[in-house]
Amino acid sequence: MKILIDNGHGSDTLGKQSPDGLLKEYKWTRDIAQRLETALKAKGYNVQRIVPETNDVPITTRCNRVNAICKQVGAKNVVLVSIHNNAVSNGSWGTAKGFSVFVSKNASSNSKKLASIFTDEAIDRKLTGNRSIPVEKYWTWSWTKADIGILKGTACPAVLTENGFMDNKEECDYLLSEKGKQDFVDLHVVAIEKYIKSL
Repeated sequence: MKILIDNGHGSDTLGKQSPDGLLKEYKWTRDIAQRLETALKAKGYNVQRIVPETNDVPITTRCNRVNAICKQVGAKNVVLVSIHNNAVSNGSWGTAKGFSVFVSKNASSNSKKLASIFTDEAIDRKLTGNRSIPVEKYWTWSWTKADIGILKGTACPAVLTENGFMDNKEECDYLLSEKGKQDFVDLHVVAIEKYIKSL
C-alpha cells in the first residue's frame, strides 16, 4: 500500500492562520506531514508527501501527482490523507474546537471506511472537542454545490482531516504544543494502520 500525504495550503495562501498569527496552517500541516511520514516509514510503510514545496500548489497539480501514482501502482493500492486545520470565526477567536474528517460527496466505500476509523480513533482519544459527530462518522461539503477538490479529483480512497480549530485560543495553544502535535500524528498513524489492516 502506498500512503500519500497532502499538507494543506502554502506560505502564500492568504488568511490561513490563527487570529494572533502564531499558527500558520501551511507550516503546521507540513510539520505534521513530515512527522507522520517519518513515523509511518519507521513502521515499514511506503509513504510519499505529494507537496514538498512550502508555497501553495494548485489543487489540479496535487490531483495530477496523486493520479500519476495511482496509474503506476493501481488506485486500489493507494490511500491519500490531506492534512488541514479548521476555522470558523473569520479572523477572530471562536469557541468551536475538535477534530473532524471529510470525504467527497461521491466517496468510495473505502474512503468512508478510512474516515470512520479516523472518527472512532478521535473519539477514543478525546480529540473531537465540541464538534457534533455525524451518524456516518464523516463530513461532506453538504452546504454547497461544490466538492472538496483534492478528494473529488483523485482516483484512490481519500480523506481530508481537519485537525482542530486554529481560531479557538485554547485549541490553538494545544495545536502549537509538542503534545498537541504528537497527539495528532499518533491519531493519523493509528487510523491509517487500522485501515490498511482492514483491507
